[in-house]
Amino acid sequence: MSDRTRNYLALDLGAESGRGIVGRFDGRKIGLEEVYRFTQEPLRDRGTLRWDALAIAAHLRRALAAAVGRTRGRLAALAVDTWGVDYVLLDRNDALLGYPYHYRDARTDGMTEAAFRKVPAREMYGLTGIQFMSLNTVFQLFSEARASGGALEAARTLLMIPDFFSLTLGGGKVCEYTEASTSGMIDARKRTWAGGMIRRLGIPARILPRLVEPGTVRGRVRRDVAEETGAPAALKVVATASHDTQSAIAAVPAEGDDWAYLSSGTWSLLGTEEDRPILADGAREAQFTNEGGFGRKISFLTNLQGLWVVQQLRAAWTAKGRAPDYAALAGEAARARPFGPLLRLDWAPLAKPGKMPEKIAAFCGATGQRVPRSRGEFVRCALESLALAYRQAVDRLGAVRGRPVRRLHIVGGGSRNGLLNQMAADACGVEVLAGPVEATALGSVLGQMLADGEIRSIAEGRAIIRSAVRPRSCAPRSAGDWAEALARLGKLELPPA
Repeated sequence: MSDRTRNYLALDLGAESGRGIVGRFDGRKIGLEEVYRFTQEPLRDRGTLRWDALAIAAHLRRALAAAVGRTRGRLAALAVDTWGVDYVLLDRNDALLGYPYHYRDARTDGMTEAAFRKVPAREMYGLTGIQFMSLNTVFQLFSEARASGGALEAARTLLMIPDFFSLTLGGGKVCEYTEASTSGMIDARKRTWAGGMIRRLGIPARILPRLVEPGTVRGRVRRDVAEETGAPAALKVVATASHDTQSAIAAVPAEGDDWAYLSSGTWSLLGTEEDRPILADGAREAQFTNEGGFGRKISFLTNLQGLWVVQQLRAAWTAKGRAPDYAALAGEAARARPFGPLLRLDWAPLAKPGKMPEKIAAFCGATGQRVPRSRGEFVRCALESLALAYRQAVDRLGAVRGRPVRRLHIVGGGSRNGLLNQMAADACGVEVLAGPVEATALGSVLGQMLADGEIRSIAEGRAIIRSAVRPRSCAPRSAGDWAEALARLGKLELPPA
């Protein structure tokens, strides 16, 4: 390790696991090393679904200790990134007011329609530009506000999930902009909390802290954390793009303006970067969202179900004593007959955990399709349906923006799935460029480098990544079969949930 090397720790939390990844920048290239990993599952508590926030915080300290050991204490900064929308409530002593809710908890069922009676959908979208999903923070809080005697009444501070975990390591009580933008409570034009709308929904605006931009320093590591982990007292705690999607987008090795990105994991997030929010009715009707990105950019994207269905299929088979890995499942899907039954991934039961094979069978039965028989057929059904959802999203994106997409950059863990990458190229009729896999960690490191003064912009960071990463190219083929499948999918009506 040369004296020039700067070491950064990306604490990357996903729905299934968390990791500590050290990024080493030698002045020219960024190298990554995973130093810690843990799995996590939501808690089920009295009929609710929640996150074990204290256990996760303990894992983050262990990840920091592991990074200190691997770098011999030479860490310049750390940053936390997570999924979007979830939050914690703190009391006057900054203690948790209960385990935070999981975004898939059922308490938000029906809340969007109820909220629209207070603030009409068109008005809400015109202000926030956020795609309507019942899991959005604004609908979670609206649900909590309607429950008398809840934690919301006792709360002094709301922090988004990555802001809370950052607070446990060091830094102040602030909300980082990219994560806060997923809440559905930000005025997209003014880049501030939408206080008037928030109060109309019965949500106390007094609990919302100051917003900070990605690429800024939150503070220094807490003394007790430094003593426990051996971290240097000067270690910076950075607000990178703490929404993991935005960190992944920062690491897309793209040039020009004719490309779209797809951050592929539990969720699939497909979109483009824009200079300003797109708040027209057409964007709302096309189910696109305007989230904050680095450099005051807008990520104009849509949220799709992603590999969640495959993950839940694997979980169901694992619970029965068969634990296939994802590579094996992809191989079985590749050997299965193509263009069998298809899924509408917006069918509400598919978004809930548990019994995924039975749900797929129920959907196929209700829509007059053959039920998959083998594991390969189940997985192929999910992957082909996802690739067609990409096609629908690419078409909607081109229509709203007024110009077509020529290339699709797929980044994140899902970019390992060569079968899905080729399906995406075929279904969308565009070149797919897959990689980097570790886009989120790379983007987190870029945000830390920005705060540390090692780079001046994310564009400079992307140039560093382009010099070292060679994405895998998939050219489109067999367009006719996919066109027929797309037409068939378009005729499927959603069964009752």
